[in-house]
Amino acid sequence: MNRRYIFSPSSWQASAIAGLWRALAGRRLPTLWRMARLGGPLVYRFSRRERQVTEINLAEVFPERPATERRQLARESLVHSTATMLELGFAWMAAPSRVEASIQEVHGRELLDEARAEGRGVIVLAPHFGNWEVLNFWLSSHFPFTAMYEPPKIDALDPVTRQGRERMGASLVPTNSRGVAALLKALKRSEAIGILPDQEPDWGSGVFAPFYSRDAYTATLLPKLVARTQARVVTGVARRLNTGQGFAIHFLPADERVYDTDEMQSATGVNASVEAAIALDPVQYQWEYKRYRKVPEELAGHPHYKRFRLY
Repeated sequence: MNRRYIFSPSSWQASAIAGLWRALAGRRLPTLWRMARLGGPLVYRFSRRERQVTEINLAEVFPERPATERRQLARESLVHSTATMLELGFAWMAAPSRVEASIQEVHGRELLDEARAEGRGVIVLAPHFGNWEVLNFWLSSHFPFTAMYEPPKIDALDPVTRQGRERMGASLVPTNSRGVAALLKALKRSEAIGILPDQEPDWGSGVFAPFYSRDAYTATLLPKLVARTQARVVTGVARRLNTGQGFAIHFLPADERVYDTDEMQSATGVNASVEAAIALDPVQYQWEYKRYRKVPEELAGHPHYKRFRLY
Protein backbone atom coordinates (compact mmCIF):
# COMPACT_ATOMS: atom_id res chain seq x y z
CA MET A 1 0.00 0.00 0.00
CA ASN A 2 1.31 3.46 -0.91
CA ARG A 3 2.25 5.21 2.34
CA ARG A 4 2.50 8.59 0.61
CA TYR A 5 -1.08 8.22 -0.63
CA ILE A 6 -2.36 7.30 2.83
CA PHE A 7 -1.04 10.55 4.26
CA SER A 8 -1.73 12.76 1.27
CA PRO A 9 -3.93 15.82 1.85
CA SER A 10 -6.47 14.57 -0.68
CA SER A 11 -6.96 11.26 1.14
CA TRP A 12 -7.56 13.05 4.44
CA GLN A 13 -9.94 15.47 2.75
CA ALA A 14 -11.82 12.60 1.16
CA SER A 15 -12.09 10.73 4.46
CA ALA A 16 -13.39 13.83 6.23
CA ILE A 17 -15.93 14.64 3.51
CA ALA A 18 -17.14 11.04 3.23
CA GLY A 19 -17.43 10.84 7.02
CA LEU A 20 -19.52 14.00 7.06
CA TRP A 21 -21.81 12.63 4.35
CA ARG A 22 -22.30 9.42 6.32
CA ALA A 23 -23.16 11.38 9.44
CA LEU A 24 -25.61 13.60 7.56
CA ALA A 25 -27.20 10.58 5.84
CA GLY A 26 -28.83 9.68 9.14
CA ARG A 27 -30.40 13.11 9.63
CA ARG A 28 -33.97 13.91 8.73
CA LEU A 29 -34.51 16.21 5.75
CA PRO A 30 -36.13 18.99 7.84
CA THR A 31 -32.99 19.00 10.02
CA LEU A 32 -30.75 19.30 6.95
CA TRP A 33 -32.95 22.15 5.71
CA ARG A 34 -32.60 24.00 9.00
CA MET A 35 -28.84 23.56 8.76
CA ALA A 36 -28.94 24.98 5.23
CA ARG A 37 -30.98 27.95 6.44
CA LEU A 38 -28.17 28.68 8.90
CA GLY A 39 -25.29 27.94 6.53
CA GLY A 40 -26.59 29.62 3.37
CA PRO A 41 -26.33 33.19 4.71
CA LEU A 42 -22.75 32.46 5.80
CA VAL A 43 -21.91 31.34 2.26
CA TYR A 44 -23.46 34.53 0.91
CA ARG A 45 -21.53 36.71 3.31
CA PHE A 46 -18.12 35.07 3.34
CA SER A 47 -17.78 33.30 -0.03
CA ARG A 48 -17.07 36.19 -2.38
CA ARG A 49 -16.82 33.94 -5.43
CA GLU A 50 -20.22 32.27 -4.91
CA ARG A 51 -21.96 35.55 -4.14
CA GLN A 52 -20.38 37.42 -7.07
CA VAL A 53 -21.11 34.78 -9.69
CA THR A 54 -24.68 34.33 -8.46
CA GLU A 55 -25.41 38.05 -8.52
CA ILE A 56 -23.84 38.60 -11.95
CA ASN A 57 -25.86 35.73 -13.42
CA LEU A 58 -29.09 36.96 -11.88
CA ALA A 59 -28.47 40.48 -13.20
CA GLU A 60 -28.10 38.96 -16.68
CA VAL A 61 -31.20 36.77 -16.63
CA PHE A 62 -33.54 39.02 -14.62
CA PRO A 63 -32.48 42.57 -15.54
CA GLU A 64 -36.03 43.85 -15.11
CA ARG A 65 -36.20 42.87 -11.44
CA PRO A 66 -35.18 45.39 -8.76
CA ALA A 67 -31.67 44.94 -7.37
CA THR A 68 -33.05 44.29 -3.89
CA GLU A 69 -35.20 41.46 -5.21
CA ARG A 70 -32.23 39.92 -7.05
CA ARG A 71 -30.09 40.06 -3.89
CA GLN A 72 -32.80 38.25 -1.96
CA LEU A 73 -33.06 35.67 -4.72
CA ALA A 74 -29.27 35.22 -4.54
CA ARG A 75 -29.42 34.63 -0.80
CA GLU A 76 -32.22 32.08 -1.14
CA SER A 77 -30.45 30.36 -4.03
CA LEU A 78 -27.32 29.85 -1.93
CA VAL A 79 -29.47 28.38 0.84
CA HIS A 80 -30.75 25.79 -1.64
CA SER A 81 -27.25 25.10 -2.97
CA THR A 82 -26.11 24.55 0.62
CA ALA A 83 -29.04 22.20 1.17
CA THR A 84 -28.04 20.19 -1.90
CA MET A 85 -24.52 19.73 -0.55
CA LEU A 86 -25.86 18.67 2.86
CA GLU A 87 -28.29 16.22 1.21
CA LEU A 88 -25.64 14.35 -0.78
CA GLY A 89 -25.11 11.82 1.99
CA PHE A 90 -28.87 11.29 2.18
CA ALA A 91 -29.17 10.72 -1.59
CA TRP A 92 -26.13 8.44 -1.78
CA MET A 93 -26.00 6.63 1.56
CA ALA A 94 -29.37 6.67 3.34
CA ALA A 95 -31.50 3.55 3.17
CA PRO A 96 -33.15 3.39 -0.26
CA SER A 97 -36.56 3.15 1.40
CA ARG A 98 -35.96 6.51 3.11
CA VAL A 99 -34.93 8.21 -0.12
CA GLU A 100 -37.87 6.73 -2.02
CA ALA A 101 -40.26 7.85 0.74
CA SER A 102 -38.88 11.41 0.52
CA ILE A 103 -40.16 11.68 -3.07
CA GLN A 104 -43.67 12.91 -2.37
CA GLU A 105 -44.80 13.61 -5.93
CA VAL A 106 -43.91 12.50 -9.46
CA HIS A 107 -45.23 14.60 -12.35
CA GLY A 108 -44.95 13.65 -16.02
CA ARG A 109 -43.81 10.06 -15.66
CA GLU A 110 -46.12 9.19 -18.56
CA LEU A 111 -43.68 10.96 -20.92
CA LEU A 112 -41.08 8.32 -20.18
CA ASP A 113 -43.50 5.39 -20.12
CA GLU A 114 -45.09 6.34 -23.45
CA ALA A 115 -41.73 6.72 -25.18
CA ARG A 116 -40.53 3.34 -23.99
CA ALA A 117 -43.85 1.74 -24.96
CA GLU A 118 -43.22 3.06 -28.48
CA GLY A 119 -39.76 1.49 -28.47
CA ARG A 120 -38.00 4.83 -28.15
CA GLY A 121 -35.27 5.79 -25.75
CA VAL A 122 -35.58 8.84 -23.50
CA ILE A 123 -33.00 11.60 -23.11
CA VAL A 124 -33.47 13.35 -19.76
CA LEU A 125 -32.06 16.87 -19.65
CA ALA A 126 -31.17 17.26 -15.96
CA PRO A 127 -30.15 20.84 -15.12
CA HIS A 128 -28.58 21.84 -11.81
CA PHE A 129 -31.88 22.48 -10.11
CA GLY A 130 -33.13 21.26 -6.73
CA ASN A 131 -31.39 17.99 -5.88
CA TRP A 132 -30.28 16.30 -9.09
CA GLU A 133 -28.85 13.35 -7.11
CA VAL A 134 -32.37 12.52 -5.92
CA LEU A 135 -33.49 12.66 -9.56
CA ASN A 136 -30.67 10.20 -10.43
CA PHE A 137 -31.84 7.94 -7.57
CA TRP A 138 -35.43 7.92 -8.84
CA LEU A 139 -34.53 7.38 -12.50
CA SER A 140 -32.11 4.54 -11.79
CA SER A 141 -34.66 2.95 -9.43
CA HIS A 142 -37.42 2.85 -12.04
CA PHE A 143 -35.71 2.58 -15.45
CA PRO A 144 -32.54 1.21 -17.00
CA PHE A 145 -30.54 4.44 -16.78
CA THR A 146 -27.16 5.57 -18.14
CA ALA A 147 -25.44 8.88 -17.44
CA MET A 148 -22.11 10.47 -18.19
CA TYR A 149 -19.80 10.77 -15.21
CA GLU A 150 -16.78 12.94 -14.57
CA PRO A 151 -14.73 11.96 -11.48
CA PRO A 152 -14.50 14.55 -8.67
CA LYS A 153 -11.46 16.80 -8.35
CA ILE A 154 -10.43 14.92 -5.20
CA ASP A 155 -9.49 11.53 -6.66
CA ALA A 156 -10.00 9.68 -3.41
CA LEU A 157 -13.69 10.66 -3.41
CA ASP A 158 -14.33 8.88 -6.69
CA PRO A 159 -15.31 5.51 -5.14
CA VAL A 160 -17.74 7.24 -2.78
CA THR A 161 -19.52 9.31 -5.43
CA ARG A 162 -19.52 6.49 -7.95
CA GLN A 163 -21.00 4.02 -5.47
CA GLY A 164 -23.63 6.55 -4.43
CA ARG A 165 -24.75 7.19 -7.97
CA GLU A 166 -24.64 3.57 -9.10
CA ARG A 167 -26.24 1.93 -6.08
CA MET A 168 -29.74 1.77 -7.60
CA GLY A 169 -28.47 0.39 -10.90
CA ALA A 170 -27.37 3.46 -12.87
CA SER A 171 -24.63 2.86 -15.41
CA LEU A 172 -22.01 5.62 -15.41
CA VAL A 173 -19.96 6.20 -18.55
CA PRO A 174 -16.99 8.53 -19.20
CA THR A 175 -17.34 11.96 -20.80
CA ASN A 176 -15.59 10.95 -24.04
CA SER A 177 -16.29 9.10 -27.29
CA ARG A 178 -16.64 5.78 -25.45
CA GLY A 179 -19.24 7.35 -23.23
CA VAL A 180 -21.17 8.73 -26.21
CA ALA A 181 -21.13 5.27 -27.81
CA ALA A 182 -22.57 3.82 -24.59
CA LEU A 183 -25.34 6.44 -24.57
CA LEU A 184 -26.26 5.58 -28.15
CA LYS A 185 -26.45 1.88 -27.32
CA ALA A 186 -28.67 2.57 -24.31
CA LEU A 187 -31.05 4.69 -26.39
CA LYS A 188 -31.25 2.02 -29.06
CA ARG A 189 -32.30 -0.41 -26.30
CA SER A 190 -35.17 2.03 -25.50
CA GLU A 191 -33.59 2.97 -22.17
CA ALA A 192 -33.22 6.34 -20.46
CA ILE A 193 -30.06 8.42 -20.38
CA GLY A 194 -29.19 11.61 -18.54
CA ILE A 195 -27.43 14.69 -19.91
CA LEU A 196 -26.38 17.85 -18.05
CA PRO A 197 -27.68 20.60 -20.37
CA ASP A 198 -26.28 23.60 -18.49
CA GLN A 199 -22.55 22.90 -18.30
CA GLU A 200 -20.21 24.67 -20.69
CA PRO A 201 -18.56 22.15 -23.04
CA ASP A 202 -14.99 22.33 -24.27
CA TRP A 203 -14.29 24.60 -27.22
CA GLY A 204 -15.33 22.87 -30.43
CA SER A 205 -18.12 20.87 -28.79
CA GLY A 206 -20.78 23.56 -28.69
CA VAL A 207 -22.36 26.66 -30.17
CA PHE A 208 -23.45 29.99 -28.73
CA ALA A 209 -27.20 29.96 -28.16
CA PRO A 210 -29.45 32.26 -26.12
CA PHE A 211 -29.99 31.44 -22.47
CA TYR A 212 -32.32 34.11 -21.08
CA SER A 213 -31.51 36.21 -24.19
CA ARG A 214 -27.76 36.18 -23.45
CA ASP A 215 -25.54 33.93 -25.57
CA ALA A 216 -24.19 30.94 -23.62
CA TYR A 217 -21.84 28.30 -25.01
CA THR A 218 -24.04 25.19 -25.21
CA ALA A 219 -23.18 21.57 -26.02
CA THR A 220 -24.25 20.09 -29.35
CA LEU A 221 -24.30 16.43 -28.29
CA LEU A 222 -28.10 16.29 -28.13
CA PRO A 223 -28.99 16.68 -31.85
CA LYS A 224 -26.42 13.98 -32.69
CA LEU A 225 -28.07 11.55 -30.27
CA VAL A 226 -31.60 12.39 -31.45
CA ALA A 227 -30.70 12.09 -35.13
CA ARG A 228 -29.31 8.59 -34.66
CA THR A 229 -31.94 7.20 -32.29
CA GLN A 230 -35.22 9.16 -32.64
CA ALA A 231 -35.30 9.39 -28.86
CA ARG A 232 -37.80 11.50 -26.95
CA VAL A 233 -36.34 14.41 -24.97
CA VAL A 234 -37.68 15.54 -21.60
CA THR A 235 -36.42 17.83 -18.87
CA GLY A 236 -36.22 16.30 -15.40
CA VAL A 237 -35.74 17.90 -11.97
CA ALA A 238 -36.20 17.03 -8.31
CA ARG A 239 -37.79 20.11 -6.75
CA ARG A 240 -37.30 20.59 -3.02
CA LEU A 241 -40.57 20.94 -1.10
CA ASN A 242 -41.06 23.56 1.60
CA THR A 243 -39.05 23.29 4.84
CA GLY A 244 -37.30 20.12 3.78
CA GLN A 245 -40.40 17.94 3.63
CA GLY A 246 -39.12 15.98 0.65
CA PHE A 247 -39.05 16.30 -3.13
CA ALA A 248 -41.31 16.48 -6.15
CA ILE A 249 -40.01 14.94 -9.38
CA HIS A 250 -41.03 16.83 -12.52
CA PHE A 251 -40.66 15.64 -16.11
CA LEU A 252 -41.48 18.32 -18.67
CA PRO A 253 -41.68 18.00 -22.47
CA ALA A 254 -38.59 19.56 -24.00
CA ASP A 255 -38.88 22.58 -26.27
CA GLU A 256 -39.65 21.27 -29.77
CA ARG A 257 -36.53 22.93 -31.17
CA VAL A 258 -34.36 20.27 -29.51
CA TYR A 259 -35.36 17.93 -32.35
CA ASP A 260 -34.07 20.30 -35.04
CA THR A 261 -31.10 19.00 -37.01
CA ASP A 262 -29.57 22.49 -36.98
CA GLU A 263 -27.20 22.63 -34.01
CA MET A 264 -27.99 26.27 -33.23
CA GLN A 265 -31.73 25.64 -33.17
CA SER A 266 -31.33 22.49 -31.09
CA ALA A 267 -29.08 24.28 -28.57
CA THR A 268 -31.62 27.10 -28.35
CA GLY A 269 -34.29 24.51 -27.58
CA VAL A 270 -32.10 22.95 -24.88
CA ASN A 271 -31.64 26.31 -23.16
CA ALA A 272 -35.35 27.09 -23.43
CA SER A 273 -36.07 23.72 -21.81
CA VAL A 274 -33.76 24.60 -18.92
CA GLU A 275 -35.52 27.96 -18.53
CA ALA A 276 -38.89 26.19 -18.32
CA ALA A 277 -37.57 23.98 -15.50
CA ILE A 278 -36.09 26.95 -13.63
CA ALA A 279 -39.50 28.66 -13.79
CA LEU A 280 -40.81 26.01 -11.38
CA ASP A 281 -38.87 27.79 -8.61
CA PRO A 282 -35.97 30.06 -9.66
CA VAL A 283 -34.31 30.02 -6.22
CA GLN A 284 -33.62 26.29 -6.60
CA TYR A 285 -31.35 26.73 -9.61
CA GLN A 286 -27.58 26.68 -9.02
CA TRP A 287 -26.89 30.24 -10.17
CA GLU A 288 -23.30 30.16 -8.86
CA TYR A 289 -22.16 28.19 -11.93
CA LYS A 290 -20.21 30.32 -14.43
CA ARG A 291 -22.65 29.80 -17.29
CA TYR A 292 -21.45 32.80 -19.33
CA ARG A 293 -17.72 32.31 -18.89
CA LYS A 294 -17.07 31.68 -22.59
CA VAL A 295 -17.74 34.73 -24.76
CA PRO A 296 -18.06 34.96 -28.57
CA GLU A 297 -14.73 36.10 -30.00
CA GLU A 298 -16.25 39.12 -31.74
CA LEU A 299 -17.66 40.38 -28.43
CA ALA A 300 -14.72 39.59 -26.15
CA GLY A 301 -13.59 43.23 -26.08
CA HIS A 302 -17.03 44.66 -25.38
CA PRO A 303 -17.13 46.45 -21.99
CA HIS A 304 -20.21 44.52 -20.87
CA TYR A 305 -18.54 41.14 -21.38
CA LYS A 306 -15.40 42.04 -19.44
CA ARG A 307 -17.32 41.40 -16.22
CA PHE A 308 -17.43 37.68 -17.04
CA ARG A 309 -13.64 37.50 -16.82
CA LEU A 310 -13.92 38.45 -13.18
CA TYR A 311 -16.44 35.91 -12.00
